[in-house]
Amino acid sequence: MDGQVSEAGKYETTTERASGRELVVTRTFDGPARHVFKAWTTPDLLQRWWAPKSIGITLVSCEVDARTGGTYRFEFGVPGSDQPVAFFGRYIEVVPDKKIVWTNEEGEDGSVTTATFEEKDGRTLLVISDLYPTEAALDAAIASGSVAGYDEQFGQLDELLPTLRP
Repeated sequence: MDGQVSEAGKYETTTERASGRELVVTRTFDGPARHVFKAWTTPDLLQRWWAPKSIGITLVSCEVDARTGGTYRFEFGVPGSDQPVAFFGRYIEVVPDKKIVWTNEEGEDGSVTTATFEEKDGRTLLVISDLYPTEAALDAAIASGSVAGYDEQFGQLDELLPTLRP
């Protein structure tokens, strides 16, 4: 549960190809599961950490109905483009403070993502599983760099979590 800690004393993000179609990402956060879950399901909080700042992308619009059967839509401002890029889908399963399962419907090769939140001693282990429809779809996602931003995103989430404490 402790997660891997870097020499700088921060938790590390691990990314592993679990199978031909599945990518698993893990990270431990200093904070209870209810705070980590809230940061994943509250639009104004998502806008504070979701987009990696170093690549210049901004989350300009965020609609979230985080309940089983609900939907989401994120629109990102991308440098060099006049039009936002949209990511959207639906929530297949939402168990507050424990689990979120959602679809990624912006293309035919979208994954189904499962995020679990396991709390122990005031820390939360986040495990994300992205299951793609084909091995080629996962290869394309990795090649596009879409998974490369997790570490920076989670660092931004690390900075947000202390502000959620009572």
